Amino acid sequence: MRHFLTLKDFTKEEILEIINIAVDIKKDLRAGVYKKQLENQTLAMIFEKSSTRTRVSFETGMFQLGGHALFLSNRDIHLGRGEPIADTAKVISSMCDMVMIRTFEHSMIEEFAANSRVPVINGLTDSYHPVQLLADYLTMLEYGINENAVVAYVGDGNNMTHSWMFLAAKMGFDLRIATPKGYEVDSDVLKEALEIAKLSGASITVMNDPAEAIKCATIVTTDTWASMGQEDEKDERVKAFKGYMIDNEKMNLATQNAKFLHCLPAYRGQEVSEEIMDTHSEIIFNEAENRLHAQKGLMVWLDKQRNK
Repeated sequence: MRHFLTLKDFTKEEILEIINIAVDIKKDLRAGVYKKQLENQTLAMIFEKSSTRTRVSFETGMFQLGGHALFLSNRDIHLGRGEPIADTAKVISSMCDMVMIRTFEHSMIEEFAANSRVPVINGLTDSYHPVQLLADYLTMLEYGINENAVVAYVGDGNNMTHSWMFLAAKMGFDLRIATPKGYEVDSDVLKEALEIAKLSGASITVMNDPAEAIKCATIVTTDTWASMGQEDEKDERVKAFKGYMIDNEKMNLATQNAKFLHCLPAYRGQEVSEEIMDTHSEIIFNEAENRLHAQKGLMVWLDKQRNK
């Protein structure tokens, strides 16, 4: 049984297989062709963390593939009221064909997957956000930026940063990460990504200077400074991240045709300026739409693996 919990569990070839399925699905959608590749299948969507893009993309994607999606919040299931994770996993996976979970602790989704008889997809945890990186990589390829990319990530050393490290390590491109002191990436995750990078030839560099990271980059990306669950730290983080906002001055340090990515929601005037959001709005909202296509590609790929 293959699950999709982090990108480190997948080879470069497997990631490209998923992306290629997504490309074909997107082409079909543009042509008005809907292939019912998951007809009569059910996706259970467990949300301990709410989300606009994750719910809409998975629910719409499953419908377009001929299946059905169930939205389950903490109020809807016993998982949020004391039932052991293993018991919930065994019950839901006996009734549904696939499970997507968006939660806090990564250990929760690992335990769920260990007790599931169907594929489990990480819709986001505090440690990783791999489905977003599938969408980001699909977007990069659509704009002609591939393994020769130089990606600058500026901001918090969070789940997005960790996922960028594994994508770079697997695909073999150059990743530079700039975080404020005290907000660096997890050292164990970095060590693991660097080991994988040795095999692909990727370069992963961590630093505290945003300008140094962005210089000559082909992709510049960031994320909100305070993620869900960190609201109490917002004022403290705004102070700590002073000078880390992506604005015209910083983007001018990148290559002439550099692109800006943001997983959204974006807080204009904090991690990114209004001008940058407006200038790069086409690619940013295409990136958001690509959550739909990338996740459809992922679900079709996981279903094929299960049926091998």
